[in-house]
Amino acid sequence: MNPDPIFNGLYVPLVTPFTTDLRLAPDALARLADEALSGGASGLVALGTTAESATLTAEEKQTVVRICSTACRAHSAPLIVGVGTNDTATAITSLRELAAAGDVAAALVPAPPYIRPGEAGTLAHFTALAEHGGMPLIVYDIPYRTGQALSAGTIAALSRLPGIVGIKHVTGAIDATTVELLDCPPPGFAVLGGDDVVISPLVAAGAHGGIIASANVRTCDYAELISLWRRGSAATARRLGAELARLSAALFAEPNPTVIKGVLHAQERIPSPAVRLPLLTASTSTVRRAALLAGSPARHASPA
Repeated sequence: MNPDPIFNGLYVPLVTPFTTDLRLAPDALARLADEALSGGASGLVALGTTAESATLTAEEKQTVVRICSTACRAHSAPLIVGVGTNDTATAITSLRELAAAGDVAAALVPAPPYIRPGEAGTLAHFTALAEHGGMPLIVYDIPYRTGQALSAGTIAALSRLPGIVGIKHVTGAIDATTVELLDCPPPGFAVLGGDDVVISPLVAAGAHGGIIASANVRTCDYAELISLWRRGSAATARRLGAELARLSAALFAEPNPTVIKGVLHAQERIPSPAVRLPLLTASTSTVRRAALLAGSPARHASPA
């Protein structure tokens, strides 16, 4: 039997809470981090897409990583940090800085976005990062954002590179590549789902866990869903998975993380639902629907 990878279970890619005037709200972020880990998450992801990392200043990014690192140390949990760039040299520099800072278990790195270097170029990119970045890597396979799909053969080649410890698989569907990947994952290589709506069937098919934005809301239930499938409690897992799929669909009815932030604000867990341009706050009606599925009425939703 293949040994379990280091990264399995639920990882929560935290939102970045802002005040109404769009300043970072560090106390709210610290509470969210602690709540996620207390709620059963195996670890956290900082500076992912859900964190609006593209809009954060360098100083804000350092603050976010520091807050999440503190929470992970307190819970003896791993921290994954997003590093996104289509320039290999810049990505190596960012990875080395993270490695020097310590307290980061792995970096979540997408295939080079926008420029579409092809699978050979993508493999060369990750080879350079693995050789020179100085820290473990989780490949972020999300072709609808990067424009670059990865075949099962390329993923297998990536999994054999020293220092690449897993993949966040976000292809928008359970397709032939997904089935081949889950049929016999490489030993110690984590396959983590990232399509929230289909996380239940992904784990049922053999994924080791997930990096699930929807788990900012109802963390305990998403953690329990993964645990149920791993324990073989299929009937209960299917029922919970269907319920959470409806929640995830509602949370992604408008661009991520606008609805999630609206719900967290409705639950009085963050000071405002504010997002930074080019995102716009989610509409009242969308937040209300998602909040009801999350178990909280949207009393404080922003106007449509």
